[in-house]
Amino acid sequence: MRYIRYAFLAVLAVVLVAIAMANRSLVELQLLTDELASLLRFQLGISVPVFLVFFGGIVFGLLIGFIWEWLREHKHRAEARHRKAQVRKLEHELRKTQAERDQGKDEVLAILDRSA
Repeated sequence: MRYIRYAFLAVLAVVLVAIAMANRSLVELQLLTDELASLLRFQLGISVPVFLVFFGGIVFGLLIGFIWEWLREHKHRAEARHRKAQVRKLEHELRKTQAERDQGKDEVLAILDRSA
């Protein structure tokens, strides 16, 4: 299974390098449109290769997806945390009740009762 994963990653790397090499031409990215930039007298732009725009979009989309899912699953994590605390509380109560029950018993009998 490990070799299949390595083979997949190698093929993916070759494909990504091929895409990068085929899209090396520069494009101008601007923060604002020309009309809005002249109105605000502020323009921020940068020239980058097309493959960086492509890969940056993929990374940005993945980050947004991960954050969205993390926020969406908050209720499930909170419920699991609540249940875990409840289980700990009940286990503590059980140990306390068993200790009270076994208080007057012989130690060997108390151990046998706990194991059953």
